[in-house]
Amino acid sequence: MVLDIESFSTRSDPVQRSLRGAMYQALETALKRSGVPTADISFEDRGDGVLMIVSGAVPPAGLVGPFVRELDEELAEYARVFSEEHALRCRLALHQGLVTEDPQGWSGDAVNTACRLVDAGPLREVLTAAASARMVFVVSDEIYRGLVRHAHRGIDPAAYLPMPFADKHGRTIESWVTVPGLPAPPGLSARPAAGTERRATAGLPPEHRPPVPRAADAGAPAPTVSVVAGVVHGDQFTGNKTVTYGTTSPERR
Repeated sequence: MVLDIESFSTRSDPVQRSLRGAMYQALETALKRSGVPTADISFEDRGDGVLMIVSGAVPPAGLVGPFVRELDEELAEYARVFSEEHALRCRLALHQGLVTEDPQGWSGDAVNTACRLVDAGPLREVLTAAASARMVFVVSDEIYRGLVRHAHRGIDPAAYLPMPFADKHGRTIESWVTVPGLPAPPGLSARPAAGTERRATAGLPPEHRPPVPRAADAGAPAPTVSVVAGVVHGDQFTGNKTVTYGTTSPERR
């Protein structure tokens, strides 16, 4: 997991120190209340955020469900007492994979992917658009397909929307985003990559699948309707080829 504070570098040094202290306090409390032991997590400071390497012994459903919920509640508590200058709003990303530890910290493609997720431009746009929210949460496509879409207790897949984006190398990364407390994340400007929704929702029950867009919603031209009065002959209609439509009295035909 990677957590990042919104607009951190624009604050003064004293405010940055205050926000970092509040971030770590919120994380510690949320982990404790959600039943995730801090002993199973390795924390690596990132200045404006933190990288968390979570042991495989921790059930991932406990992170996606209870932990995210408790973290959002903790941030809400801070929002009630902090001034606008001290606003603590965060982006949180979750991915899974193998990592390697060395004397300086952690590395691996899974770490790189999690960092790309939390820094994604579309994710920043979602947090900006969700002005009343305290955080946004993004998961990789692997987490969504393996966990979120199965609607485990406390996890609502209908609250997630696909958020594909290109990394700095031009490769498309598939991900899914939600805003705790909102039915759907706002501010997604890009359409999903072709086939993303179909692949990810193939095994979902109908009530958890996103609505199928109508032709007019997708930008297709609206159908043209012709109204004809009298008797119509020919192939405009299937079935009976002679149809009386809009019949009026003889003197008005």
